[in-house]
Amino acid sequence: MGPDRSRPLAVRITAGRMMAHEQHSVLEPGTHDDEAHPPPATAPERSPRPRRRWLLPLLVVVLLAQMAAAMVTTAVQQTPTIDEPVYVATAADYLHEHRVRLNPEHPPLGKLVIAVGVAIAGPHVDTSYKGDQGQFGRHLLYESGNDPWRLMFWARLPVIVLTLLFGLVVFTFARELAGAAAGLAALALYAFSPDVIAHGSLATLDVPAAGFVLTSAWLLWRARRRPRLYVPSAGVALGAGLATKMSVLPAVPVLLALAAWSVWRAGAENRRRRAALGAGVAAVAAVAVVWASYLVVDPRLRWTPEQPVPAVHGVKGLLVRLLPLPASYRDGMRIQFGLENYPWQGFLFGHLYTGSRWYYLPAALLVKTPLGMLALWVAGAVVLVAVRRLRPAAPYVLVPAGVLLAAAMTGSRDFGTRYAIFVPMFLAVAAGCVLAVRWRWAPLVTGALVLFVAVSSLLTYPYYLPYSNEAFGGPAETRLRLHDSNVDWGQDLGRLADRLRQRYRGERIWLVYKGSGVPSYYGIDASDPRRVPPRQVHGLLVVSDSAVAKARGRLAALIRSSRPVDDVGHSITIYRR
Repeated sequence: MGPDRSRPLAVRITAGRMMAHEQHSVLEPGTHDDEAHPPPATAPERSPRPRRRWLLPLLVVVLLAQMAAAMVTTAVQQTPTIDEPVYVATAADYLHEHRVRLNPEHPPLGKLVIAVGVAIAGPHVDTSYKGDQGQFGRHLLYESGNDPWRLMFWARLPVIVLTLLFGLVVFTFARELAGAAAGLAALALYAFSPDVIAHGSLATLDVPAAGFVLTSAWLLWRARRRPRLYVPSAGVALGAGLATKMSVLPAVPVLLALAAWSVWRAGAENRRRRAALGAGVAAVAAVAVVWASYLVVDPRLRWTPEQPVPAVHGVKGLLVRLLPLPASYRDGMRIQFGLENYPWQGFLFGHLYTGSRWYYLPAALLVKTPLGMLALWVAGAVVLVAVRRLRPAAPYVLVPAGVLLAAAMTGSRDFGTRYAIFVPMFLAVAAGCVLAVRWRWAPLVTGALVLFVAVSSLLTYPYYLPYSNEAFGGPAETRLRLHDSNVDWGQDLGRLADRLRQRYRGERIWLVYKGSGVPSYYGIDASDPRRVPPRQVHGLLVVSDSAVAKARGRLAALIRSSRPVDDVGHSITIYRR
């Protein structure tokens, strides 16, 4: 219907303005008449937005600060775990001899990170020492005039910093997928994860390797929009993971396929060629980082194995020969394959066995993961697959973690959840995506579960390594179900020395300690009860819980005929005889 020509022109103009204003209000309900025609500026009211702008960074800082405090406290209080002296000694050897000699079964990059702290500590290194890598580590810490407390703290500090930086990756990844609240929830789960805190505070390689893989997956997700920038960066991150631990190798085909897919999604023409080029660029960047890590240690790439390198045949041998990596890397792979053939002993739910169980890692994760975190992991994985808007991210979050977990489950060493430390990293991102569900109770339930995780984590402070959730009795009962790096990795020798001085001064000590520490250095004067007849063992019998789990014969009989009287760090039990 046309305009009413019978009305005066002024009336028609006024009515038209009113209709335009009404249409503008319908199309943009957030725009008001005061915004279209603001009053004269006299004393405008201050907007609350600048304050909100600072709230998100403040919460991120608070979460990372509590994580840093937990890790630093752990690093200061714990004595060297079983693997740490080897890595610290290898880092010191890199700094002083510039050679790849010790610990060839692991690539150099993670130990170069540790070397940053070792260089600051400046220990005396006896380069003429001829022992193996384990002996060299103990010699460096306890027999070369160095302070092992100071040296271990500085060696652990670079890994702590790297662990905090990976927390920012978790936050950013989840935020980009589902918003700021999702980023905070993901970061909270990461920052309160007992496993991540425990292993992120040690001078070991598990957290750095997993964090580099996570970073690569996140950068490939970003490459869907800017492939030229992020595909090479993702290749560098993947190479950093490969240059830290060889267990990252199963993720390589997955991440290269994701690189090709990201470029395919971003390209408008010649998609196949561009996708293949993207995967090639990522692969070349990864290989270059591995070579660079060896060249940093030794620019001449000298390599003479000082230990027997097993022959590897079949598909594995062919894979080793075809990899375009340094000879020392390929020999390290052969050593790792040789270790897989060793008859290791496992311990799960009170049962000691020789060999491995395919379900060991899922079962161990079930014990050692906070209950609220388990619930959010499952919900987050379902949301990533079910919500259409988030489904494209599922391959970047779930597939790398799934492939790495499946590969780790086939390994022969059932020693701990550190072999699956990538799971709490990747699934923290997935868990944050629960907040993308448009369900009115989702924020409340998610917040309650995150709070449950935080409380469970804080209650185990500072004994994060032996953590188990409430359904399995908490940290005090982990030793009944798991062993080795799940509960007792030699970390409490210093605490044991303090306990013996405080409560049991002057008593006879019989010690079975599983770890790399030297008891006498900490003032523990003890004898081995397995070397004398049982009738001579009187006083205090002190046994590492991993040794209790594997006790047979004489030691088992001694434990059965003794009365437990004390516990140190939930990893060492003191018995009275």
